[in-house]
Amino acid sequence: MNEVYIAGRGLASALGPDLAAALIALQAGDYAPQRFVVHDGFSWPYHALREVVAHTPDADWTARARRITQRIAADSGALHGERSGPLFLASSSLDIGAREDGSGIHVDYPHFAETVAGWLDWRGPVFTVSTACTSGLNALLSARALLRHGRAAHALVLGLELSNRVTVAGFGAMQLLSATRALPFGAERDGVVLGEAVAALYLSTAPSRWRLAGGANVVDGSDPAGIVPSAVAAMCQRALADSGVSARDIALIKPQAAGSPTNDATEARALSEAFTPLPALLTLKAAIGHTLGAAGVAELALLIGCLETGIWPRYDYPQDPRLNATLREAPLAHVRHVLACILGFGGGHTAVVLEDRAA
Repeated sequence: MNEVYIAGRGLASALGPDLAAALIALQAGDYAPQRFVVHDGFSWPYHALREVVAHTPDADWTARARRITQRIAADSGALHGERSGPLFLASSSLDIGAREDGSGIHVDYPHFAETVAGWLDWRGPVFTVSTACTSGLNALLSARALLRHGRAAHALVLGLELSNRVTVAGFGAMQLLSATRALPFGAERDGVVLGEAVAALYLSTAPSRWRLAGGANVVDGSDPAGIVPSAVAAMCQRALADSGVSARDIALIKPQAAGSPTNDATEARALSEAFTPLPALLTLKAAIGHTLGAAGVAELALLIGCLETGIWPRYDYPQDPRLNATLREAPLAHVRHVLACILGFGGGHTAVVLEDRAA
């Protein structure tokens, strides 16, 4: 079995057009969301992507998606090689934005994935992963499996979630969105705030600092829109076992923590039962929003940046003491193993374990 490493990464998010800009904005605490207008009288807070250039009238959804995807894939280093490994496209909305504005004619989801591969002149096999919020982490685990078994020496995992009315209106109709901003694990949290992101993780079997040690995906549909505590426990146990580490080896957890009144409480309780004592906690959704299918890739890219630079997100709101799961407000001095979770619709519970070989 080959070991698998994160050789490169790229991120465009509400914090900035690239990872360096995101870390600067994260340190400054500049997290205020914009407003997304679905229709007259219907709008919600939204973490729109900050672009390198101003959005122009002729920059339709497809042109915008192509431009950003090409740049972020290049940032990850994936375009410097042969581009012959597998490409995984993770998204929950895929090309809905293009369908809304008529800027793209896509027959089906595989056709859109092939279109994205064409943007990158990618010559390897192409896969689409669309498992709601867990898409990004599931794509990462699928890519790892291919590399582990020697089917490829490198792979590119792309998370792509760009603005569209269907997604925002759907979450709004289910009354899941905050009226103001996301307050993960906050005392006054009242819902999720969505966001855009295009993120890339370039995987390789060549050793580098960050090893993708393992992970697990557990599906329990008994609560299709909520978190199932027993599934969280099973997810943690299987992810640790697959990674060859114990619960006490985990120094930091990046939970889902999207700001939902019920789901945040359920997740905090489930993690506290899986880990005794509970490791330090960090969340990034107050800064970039919940980027749905891209969340696993986007948050891992930003998380690694935080750990490498010591830049930490700011939580300028009172946390909920009833959760017994306080977010850490300063960097840790020593982090070797990190557990990152994404929990989503349909009963998906997915986690990966990262190892910092420099720690």
